[in-house]
Amino acid sequence: MSQVWTPKDASLLPVICGPNHMNLLYLESEMADGNLKLESQGGGIKLDGSNEAIATTEVALTAFEALLAQNPDAGIPALEGALEQARTPSQNYRTLTGLKVPIKAQTNMQAKYLDLLTGTKHDLIFGVGPAGTGKTFLAVAAGAAALKNKAASKLIITRPAVEAGENLGFLPGDLEEKVEPYLRPIWDALDETLGADQAGRLREKRVIEVAPLAFMRGRTLKNAFVIMDEAQNATVAQMKMVLTRLGRDSRMVVTGDPGQVDLPKSQPSGLAHALRILDGVEGVGRVTFTARDVRRHALVSRIIEAYDKDKGTKGGD
Repeated sequence: MSQVWTPKDASLLPVICGPNHMNLLYLESEMADGNLKLESQGGGIKLDGSNEAIATTEVALTAFEALLAQNPDAGIPALEGALEQARTPSQNYRTLTGLKVPIKAQTNMQAKYLDLLTGTKHDLIFGVGPAGTGKTFLAVAAGAAALKNKAASKLIITRPAVEAGENLGFLPGDLEEKVEPYLRPIWDALDETLGADQAGRLREKRVIEVAPLAFMRGRTLKNAFVIMDEAQNATVAQMKMVLTRLGRDSRMVVTGDPGQVDLPKSQPSGLAHALRILDGVEGVGRVTFTARDVRRHALVSRIIEAYDKDKGTKGGD
């Protein structure tokens, strides 16, 4: 079968095809079972292959064009998401709007995660899985969107200051200055979703708080969107302390990678404990990401899969 797909905006065709037609080559490799062949032709793309391969690719190209119309810099990760969206038509791929750039799920699991983050059935949500799956970024984006649409009056993000065996006592400055490097990824996500200027202003007004776990003790968090990041490095006691801070009209998202615990071997992870005892509890939702959901360099997925296969290796950075 042969078909020509034509973009709504002809000016986007070169971006859709990618440098040296790398995007078309990617689609051909992903749809090899359908003998798909793509060729940029005139103002469109000629598709040859099985009926199913062509139908799926047309849906993916249309979704990819829509993403590029919103963000012209979207590349292969957006195309990967568009293809997965085409392969799972029954899943609603929600878009977070009102932010610096619209944020759209790029995998089936990310779509389920955004459904939980923006829904009303769960006030405690666990997003667990390997690095690069978007679990923290999407939680931050959902929190930023909650601020924008006034579903929350504060965005509070916390994480343990325990990584790679480093001792905070040897770092210069007070406690807030010591943990700032650990919180940098959070600010990067906020800068991307809200813009650096707005994120900075909201921080100055204390509408957004990014703080270590030690700052959470004794507080009751009301009308807030709370994110606990890197939760695998919280102890059982720390996890209980944070989870019980939840106040009226608040929601909490707990993110972490059970395969990258930096606690001493004798210290059990609070994340693993919480996942076990809260399984099935009403109001608690959970999404588990895998290497398929990684949206970094394609090699990262293969590295994660290799470590997963090596049962004798314990994950680490």
